[in-house]
Amino acid sequence: MGTLTGNPGDSTGQRLETALLLRAYSAGLFPMADAREADDVFWVEPRRRGVLPLDGFHLPRSLAKTLKQERFRHSRDVAFEAVIRACSAAAPGRDQSWINQTILDAYCRLHAEGHAHSLETWDSEGQLVGGLYGVRLGGAFFGESMFSRATDASKAALAHLVARLRAGGFRLLDTQFLTAHLARFGAQEVKRSHYMAALDAALRQRADWTALDRQLGVDPQAVGVAAAAAGAAGAGAAGVGSAGVAAPGLGLPADGLFLPVELLGGLGPPGKRIVQLLSQTS
Repeated sequence: MGTLTGNPGDSTGQRLETALLLRAYSAGLFPMADAREADDVFWVEPRRRGVLPLDGFHLPRSLAKTLKQERFRHSRDVAFEAVIRACSAAAPGRDQSWINQTILDAYCRLHAEGHAHSLETWDSEGQLVGGLYGVRLGGAFFGESMFSRATDASKAALAHLVARLRAGGFRLLDTQFLTAHLARFGAQEVKRSHYMAALDAALRQRADWTALDRQLGVDPQAVGVAAAAAGAAGAGAAGVGSAGVAAPGLGLPADGLFLPVELLGGLGPPGKRIVQLLSQTS
């Protein structure tokens, strides 16, 4: 595997260009770091790839019940940097992370260019309690990582993702690796040759990340206002610079990220709608 290496003693590592990232994804590769503090980034090309068939997603009864109870509010692309930083932060049972400063910086730029996206899960008080992020190319979505700070919060984000991809005509949800957790939702492991054929077909497909928003009547301007508020709140709480790049610690402030509940209203699908969409057969 190739390695991107920074100068010795340079804590920021080498800049990872977004054009190179997109070419790598289209060729079946993705970057990782050995540790959160690592300077280097290496390319990964699994012989067997994890995928979650969009028409084979399994919605557990317990999660369906949680979604129907409307315990969470859902949004997309409102707090991308907060989500990726939370995915990198230490959590119970996970001290280390493959997301280092080079990756965080590159994906924040990729998001600004419109190729990387986040889904956020908020509790009833407006606190960010879960989410996921990934990269979109054609009809393929490459899921990168997720986090949870409340029971079922990341699972709710995954259900939202599948509903959004279905609504937008996507063909491939890449999970990179197969885990026992993802297998519960219907994820499978496929040979690289099978994956590359599916990827090639998906890259030729036109898909729409915001189709679900139009179905729900979501105001794009409201999403932008919420995203600006989240960026301002995150910068003020965590000391993020004007460039929007997190400090080397990559952690969220201890009290997390909060947004006014009234600002979050109507930014994404209600839990009941997510269940309804996932119950429809394609």
